[in-house]
Amino acid sequence: MIVHTKAIIISALKYGEADLIVKAYTLSDGVKSYMLKGILKSKKGKFKASMFQVLTQLDIVANHRNQGKLEYLKEAKILETYQTLHTHPIKTTMVMFLAEMLRNTIQEEEPNPHLYKYLENTFQYLDHTSSIANFHLLFLLHLTKYLGFRPQSEKPEDEFFNLLDGVFQSFSTNDYCLEGEQVNLLKRLLGTDFDALNEIKLNQAARNNFLNMLLLYYELHIEGFRKPKSLSVLNEIFS
Repeated sequence: MIVHTKAIIISALKYGEADLIVKAYTLSDGVKSYMLKGILKSKKGKFKASMFQVLTQLDIVANHRNQGKLEYLKEAKILETYQTLHTHPIKTTMVMFLAEMLRNTIQEEEPNPHLYKYLENTFQYLDHTSSIANFHLLFLLHLTKYLGFRPQSEKPEDEFFNLLDGVFQSFSTNDYCLEGEQVNLLKRLLGTDFDALNEIKLNQAARNNFLNMLLLYYELHIEGFRKPKSLSVLNEIFS
């Protein structure tokens, strides 16, 4: 079936000497993977490798056979020309980390327009903002809403957060119940949007501790989740 849709690149893996296997999150069908033959050596082809950098937003026409195999792109053009996402040294590291998180968390070959809109808008925001130190924390926290395990709270005064059940509560019930600074920051970030993110000031230790808590939360709620290999690089740039 020929499909015309928006797509956000999640990964691009070299295959052989000249081919690329590109994974994208599409508006029409969720996660799709495409074989781009000869793209790394051809100078006259209609596709350029630079079009498929991670988190690039494209308008594509593709042949989706929906048989669990690699699909084929017929046309592609860049929808959003990023100004800083692939050139700013800190942002490029964050982009690498976020793309790896998306590969590890989104597997469904089915449409989720609300998730797509979230990704589209937040990556455009990251491209234009200068307040980036805590962006990944808020991005991952809000992403849980679209993945189905957003932290829930009926009482804002509850002191503990139960990572296993994803709820705030007034007392500890298992080894995954946390309290203290991380829980207070969690509550604050849940009520924060990206435009107000620069009001939250964190030192390196607080940022790393909260990120590690978020990654454990993801691990508990997503089967087969793996910590991103780019995590150490991300931590290093904020050290």
